[in-house]
Amino acid sequence: MASYCLTVTRLRLVLGSGARRFHVCSAFNAKAKVAMSRFEPNSTVNYGKMHENIIIVRQRLGRPLTLSEKIVYGHLDDPVGQDIARGSTYLRLRPDRVAMQDATAQMAMLQFISSGLARVAVPSTIHCDHLIEAQIGGVEDLQRAKEVNEEVYNFLASAGAKYGVGFWKPGSGIIHQIILENYAYPGVMLIGTDSHTPNGGGLGSICIGVGGADAVDVMAGIPWELKCPNVIGVKLTGSLSGWTSPKDVILKVAGILTVKGGTGAIVEYHGPGVDSISCTGMATICNMGAEIGATTSVFPYNHRMKTYMEKTGRGEIAVLADQFKEDLVPDNGCEYDQVIEINLSELKPHINGPFTPDLAHPVSEIGATAKKNGWPLEVKVGLIGSCTNSSYEDMGRAASLAKQALDKGLKCKSQFTVTPGSEQIRATIERDGYSKILRDVGGVVLANACGPCIGQWDRKDVKKGEKNTIVTSYNRNFTARNDANPATHAFVTSPEIVTAMAIAGTLDFNPETDYLTAANGEKFMLEPPTGDELPSKDFDPGQDTYQHPPADGAALTVIVSPSSNRLQLLEPFDRWHGKDMEEMRVLIKVKGKCTTDHISAAGPWLKFRGHLDNISNNMLIGAVNIDNEAINKVKNLLTGEFGGVPDVARHYKANGVNWVVVGDDNYGEGSSREHAALEPRHLGGRAIIVKSFARIHETNLKKQGLLPLTFADPKDYDKIRPDDKISITGLKTFAPGKPVTAVIKHSNGSQESITLNHTFNKNQIEWFQAGSALNRMKELQ
Repeated sequence: MASYCLTVTRLRLVLGSGARRFHVCSAFNAKAKVAMSRFEPNSTVNYGKMHENIIIVRQRLGRPLTLSEKIVYGHLDDPVGQDIARGSTYLRLRPDRVAMQDATAQMAMLQFISSGLARVAVPSTIHCDHLIEAQIGGVEDLQRAKEVNEEVYNFLASAGAKYGVGFWKPGSGIIHQIILENYAYPGVMLIGTDSHTPNGGGLGSICIGVGGADAVDVMAGIPWELKCPNVIGVKLTGSLSGWTSPKDVILKVAGILTVKGGTGAIVEYHGPGVDSISCTGMATICNMGAEIGATTSVFPYNHRMKTYMEKTGRGEIAVLADQFKEDLVPDNGCEYDQVIEINLSELKPHINGPFTPDLAHPVSEIGATAKKNGWPLEVKVGLIGSCTNSSYEDMGRAASLAKQALDKGLKCKSQFTVTPGSEQIRATIERDGYSKILRDVGGVVLANACGPCIGQWDRKDVKKGEKNTIVTSYNRNFTARNDANPATHAFVTSPEIVTAMAIAGTLDFNPETDYLTAANGEKFMLEPPTGDELPSKDFDPGQDTYQHPPADGAALTVIVSPSSNRLQLLEPFDRWHGKDMEEMRVLIKVKGKCTTDHISAAGPWLKFRGHLDNISNNMLIGAVNIDNEAINKVKNLLTGEFGGVPDVARHYKANGVNWVVVGDDNYGEGSSREHAALEPRHLGGRAIIVKSFARIHETNLKKQGLLPLTFADPKDYDKIRPDDKISITGLKTFAPGKPVTAVIKHSNGSQESITLNHTFNKNQIEWFQAGSALNRMKELQ
């Protein structure tokens, strides 16, 4: 059991020299040693420090605080001196933990090795979930992945052991489900090298997706910077029932806010409707908050979270959370920057897509909309699971529908796949019979991994370019994301609706009103899905797939072969030369949506995530060139010939020619992958000039020494031509809040100047000047 002592905190406000100074006279001693999970039986949970910070900041600001503010400000490095202004100041924070998935952990650990530090300063874990391709079924696919990725897995396991990082082996499950089951808890601040890290908000945590360089900062014990987020409140009333699921809440919110409406903000759910949603259901909602650009999402602590922690072996933390409950819910009277209200009793099942996760439709209307737009009605494949929807409750509700179909002599008309979120979920649904039901109805149970959700899918049923529809319970549905086929129309919805549509085989099936035909010819309707929130017999942990780091790994060796095509040690990027950037070529002027999937594709390219030079061969190969409406075809202005984007970039670099990318709105939305920033830097890029950025990508560009710049007037995008030369001036006096100038020299000899804005602060300017954040870290050692 945890041992902890709670004493009353008294705060004395001292006024002097016009300043306010705060002294905590008698502090909470609630730095408890508890069982974080069965894998960390002696971890520290420090609610006392967060409580002290909250008191200080609330007194300073003189107003009630939102839950988001309590947790974020509760982790300030300097709560007394920190400037705090939503949407403008940069906060210096001390996160509690770091988590990395295997595709991004490779580069993160390579950067940590380059830092020269001996051991991570905060608890950190690596999770092997991205490199397992779905082909046949879980057992076979996992074995093949272990063989194909042996070099990478050995690198991650050995690096973890040497530097003090826990290692979750392939087959253990998806990072976000593992975090929810083992490491998230109310009030914790965790950063993860994956954009869907906010999944942990379902357990009252502030979990934020970042690039690997940010993770290195935290693992190095350096305060982590985050622009002080705005807070969007989503007030929930009523209660969920029938066919409506937690997924429908975020599908509705995505339709309201769009893919960039949450940028720079934390989405905070509150109101009486919260208590009708399970803990894992809240996690689903927070997970897909990444699709609206939100920094993260969070729910207030309640009995659902307490029960979940007790069921997952963290009852000691629940006891502490109860003691500090007032710090884990919003203050009465707190103010949000924007408020959205949703009545759960009136909310209908939704389905979003195709090609973007914010194109929201009620399920009752999708058939007519599809017919109007010429979207294929036949559902080729239904896919349930993923980090968004693979809980015990999700699987139980899907199985309840499958059982109804089986009882009527039916199986799925569509292909049907099931992805358990973790080994614990896989073992438990196998024990309780859900897996058998889902297999009997025609499902294939895949490995405990990301699989088709991130493009790890060796799909055989359609040819590339063949127009078709798939329906998933995933979170993201960008063009070609799941199967590398740009003609695939992917829709995201709840596992329940996916299962119903897979049984019916068509997109225009509305289970609330439409009938199915049983094997005997009888017409029947599916009853609304049911499923237990948590297993009555407790969870079956399944196989042990965790490697805890030794107390001292100094004597261990991490080997990276110089001849490897999977791994490559990093060389420092060059420092800024101290002058303006003159006459840079436009490598590509991108038209329309440009996500991190367009900039650095996943799927088959995931195998090169630890080798910067090799993976740079996918840079911007998915982006549309405005000059010719083509993909991966740009004009080399030194030779006059057309070539692939990475090839032309390499030619420019070899000839000493710097270049820029010009882009549209919300450039870099989607994944947290920092490769989308590392690759342009590696191939000679100097600036990315766009109408607006997604949060994580903008930070990643800064970390690698690039200049992410935005048009002061978005119409200036139209002034730049693909054959222009661009100079960035004003860099010698580069300062926070001070715009720079772009001088555009056209091929006809004319030129014009435009103003470009930036969001660099003083520390970030030092990253640019040093050549990267990692270079700057090494300068300060």
